[in-house]
Amino acid sequence: YQRRVHGGFFNEGSFEMLNIGLPTAAEVTPAMQMSDAARLSIAAPKAGAFVRSATLFHNKVEALPHAEFPVEGGGRYLLYASYACPWANRCLATRALLGLKQAVRVCIVEPVVRNMSSVTEYRGWSFGRDFGETPEPHGFAFLGDVYELSAPGFRASYVDHDKRPYYSVPVLFDTKTDKIVSNESAEIVRMFNDVFRPLHTRPGDLYPEELRAAIDGVNEWVYPLINDGVYRCGFASTQEAYQDAFESLFNALDRADAVLATQRYIAGARFTEADLRLFMTLIRFDPVYVGHFKCNKKRIVDYPHLSGYVRDIYSMPEIRETIHIDHIKEHYYRSHTQLNPTGIVPAGPELHLDLPHHRGG
Repeated sequence: YQRRVHGGFFNEGSFEMLNIGLPTAAEVTPAMQMSDAARLSIAAPKAGAFVRSATLFHNKVEALPHAEFPVEGGGRYLLYASYACPWANRCLATRALLGLKQAVRVCIVEPVVRNMSSVTEYRGWSFGRDFGETPEPHGFAFLGDVYELSAPGFRASYVDHDKRPYYSVPVLFDTKTDKIVSNESAEIVRMFNDVFRPLHTRPGDLYPEELRAAIDGVNEWVYPLINDGVYRCGFASTQEAYQDAFESLFNALDRADAVLATQRYIAGARFTEADLRLFMTLIRFDPVYVGHFKCNKKRIVDYPHLSGYVRDIYSMPEIRETIHIDHIKEHYYRSHTQLNPTGIVPAGPELHLDLPHHRGG
């Protein structure tokens, strides 16, 4: 397995910081910088720190003659996704924002994942209800079956070494070749934005040329400290590792709130993929991460600018239609039995996402 780097962002499955292609020192702004302490906490994690597993499928849909995965609409490509998962939710929102619903079909998994603590019984996300989208076309019961179809022996490569298989969403799947194109959300978002452009039915560019340095810079600290930072809090197995992740998370949230005090979006004056990345964590923060992952120093509603920013983005119809708070709460509280053995899902909180956001536009 070799990591592929695109535009200097993190390979988000690997939890390894990559500095290839990032802005020069002269181009870095306070919104883009990551502190030396934060870099150290990621490069040298404490004992008991959560380290995310690597995503392993990094093929590309390409606008090239004789490409293995050519640009093609009509539902050739199927996106396996969860409304609960923030990484998958990015892809669902990108598909909606750019008008790719006819070009790329979607199969939604059930929100609860069973047997997450078992190496031998775990099969990944399950299929059941179609939630108004495409039913699983092979008649499979579990996402693990999709991985095995694409890469026979995938499960055994983990189980034979006493490791739980890594069946993550999103998965961009080619129905003509029965192969997984990619299971890396950052790459899928970029493919939808760039190579699928001829199939867009709505205008938009989530990675505009003039903002790429700013977007890559923001992604550099938002991913490890906020997007993955909540998981580093929730799945830390020592107090020291938890405290390190907790402090880094809230320092980063303070920074984001300060940036949004001076501009409408996190990378500048227009909505970009950097906002999608940040928003998908923030929308889950108060209903899940505050309690379930012990991220309880402050709620997003307590931040004057972050709270308005969340309501601003949620007010976009194409974003709003992909947000399902019921799936989000049910997944976290019922899947992570090591954190919540009773499986009880909290009834609150009230989120008031339809209040005015007062952020222009």
